[in-house]
Amino acid sequence: MSAGRFAADVVLVTGGARGIGRATVERFVHEGAAVVFCDVDVDVGERTAGEIGGPCRFRRCDVASEEQVAEMVTWCAAEVGRVTVLVNNAGVNANFDSTEMTSDQWDAFFAVDLKAAWVTAKHVVRGMRAAGRGAIVNVASIHGVASLPGFFPYAAAKSGLIGLTRSMALDYGADGIRVNVVCPGFTRTRLVQDSIDRHRDRAAAEAAMIRGVALGRIAEPSEVAAVISFLASEDASYISGASLLVDGGLTARRAG
Repeated sequence: MSAGRFAADVVLVTGGARGIGRATVERFVHEGAAVVFCDVDVDVGERTAGEIGGPCRFRRCDVASEEQVAEMVTWCAAEVGRVTVLVNNAGVNANFDSTEMTSDQWDAFFAVDLKAAWVTAKHVVRGMRAAGRGAIVNVASIHGVASLPGFFPYAAAKSGLIGLTRSMALDYGADGIRVNVVCPGFTRTRLVQDSIDRHRDRAAAEAAMIRGVALGRIAEPSEVAAVISFLASEDASYISGASLLVDGGLTARRAG
């Protein structure tokens, strides 16, 4: 693998301060890209940019606001260059009773976990079309494919993101723009670690979590970032509209 395969690219990563987002920023910087990432947590975002170093810039942006997204994309084009790779990683978790969730709570959640991917792509694609090329990688979840009780409306948003990917792949393909989605399983992010840490016996909690995973372990964020990098690269030049499970074999289980 060449460390400079993205040397001609400007990469925008949403939700890049922590977890999979941070690992993705690190990966693209290592592979030669100029990277801009956004997050709502300024302190963590600035610290992450300082720790990664290199051609890496942080921008505070709430992706639920189209105005802020448009301003970020305009700033990126002026200060760094026109975006050629977009990674829609920003998201929040949600667990609601469907009979108790309010319309305002629904709108606020979907604004980040689904609408933001469309809004960010909307503003980035204009430049990609002008360049005649581009790659978009959306980050969904195994909950878009197979879920559990108590994950309403998280699973709905992730399923929507998979459908959004298919639509954008069809609509943008003639412009030389590829759109794909990754669906990570259990990954050692803050949310997953917090879930484990809530139990008195953390080892038992983690063992229960990975019991159905064929590879028998939780993924590292860098492993998901490697797949994102692949889908954005010319190595995946004929892949578009695809949903790629990165779950260690979790969803391969069970037929009866």
